Amino acid sequence: MTQRRPQLPHPASCLAALALTLVGISASATSYPITADQRQTAARVAQAGVPLSELSPNAPDSHTVKPGDTLWDISKLFLTSPWRWPELWGMNRDQISNPHMIYPGQVLLLVKSNGRASLQLARGAGAGDGGTVKLSPQIRSSRHDENPITAIPQHLIEPFLTDAVVFDSDELARAPRIVATQEGHVLLAKGDLAYARGDLSQATDYRVFRNTVPLRDPTTREILGYEAPYLGTAELSRPAEDRQLADGKVDVIPATLVIKTTRQEIGVGDRLSPVPQRSFARYVPHAPANPISGQIVSIYGDALNAGQNQIVALNRGARDGMERGHVLALWRDGRRMVDRTGEKREDIKLPNERHGVLFVFQVYQRVSYALIISVQDPVSAGDRFTQP
Repeated sequence: MTQRRPQLPHPASCLAALALTLVGISASATSYPITADQRQTAARVAQAGVPLSELSPNAPDSHTVKPGDTLWDISKLFLTSPWRWPELWGMNRDQISNPHMIYPGQVLLLVKSNGRASLQLARGAGAGDGGTVKLSPQIRSSRHDENPITAIPQHLIEPFLTDAVVFDSDELARAPRIVATQEGHVLLAKGDLAYARGDLSQATDYRVFRNTVPLRDPTTREILGYEAPYLGTAELSRPAEDRQLADGKVDVIPATLVIKTTRQEIGVGDRLSPVPQRSFARYVPHAPANPISGQIVSIYGDALNAGQNQIVALNRGARDGMERGHVLALWRDGRRMVDRTGEKREDIKLPNERHGVLFVFQVYQRVSYALIISVQDPVSAGDRFTQP
């Protein structure tokens, strides 16, 4: 029997289904129902796709998702501008959350029609009449034993999401503080006891920080926030008390905490802040809707320069329109030099050159943190960024 070429369903119905597939539509996947309006919007966006000119010259006809793939990797495989993947994949990022229910082993098909391109999620649905194998969109339930691929390498930023904190004011100066250590210990490690004073009634689990470091705008020198170097975590084991003595005096007894984890050495004077609820949002990479530009405030950590997969602080935040998932272009300032080739020497400045890509994953009011996705030259404080 001659096997017929696999047939695809109608593109409009495929893409509408795919748009919903990518959010993992099922009762077990989300507690937020998708409304009829959202379904219509997803379908409308899905039908558009991207112009063929946006496709990578070597874009494959299909791709099988592998463990370790990220949305960024796959988008870069198909597109010259990876941040445009919501258009390619038919996603409406403004109304639908959790857009990455794409799993290892699934097959993505590149479909070209009427000068535009789109991706479809396919699976073998069984043999039809005459041995035809139909490929169709798949609406997949999210089970606890399956891990959808992430937008970017999640392990690079997960520790940072809990560890790094920016305060709008220097509020850590008034936070509970470690006043003494276990006898015989100058610096504390896991399992050691610490004694602290201050209001520890808010929680039982605390993060430990060193005194804050001001983040200043590279140009104006204005303080944008206060970055708190993270040291570890501690658990409250005994609250503070004021014990009345027989002679009328009062013994002030500080609270006791057990050091649970350490990233750096902990000692007297370090500050305590309640551990926030752990939340690792899944991000939709996208370009800013409006023009945005700014500078790198600092390299996170002690390095003077940064490279790929390192984290930088930016001098733009929520008040400037910065969002989680924003993709930004990184620029190298053109150097100033003297042109000696003419009749007289002249000072000139070479053009600025784009040399990297940033991915914003944490946004505060006036500052943001971004991961360096790719870069050609070392990155330093003061370097500039714009929309891609």
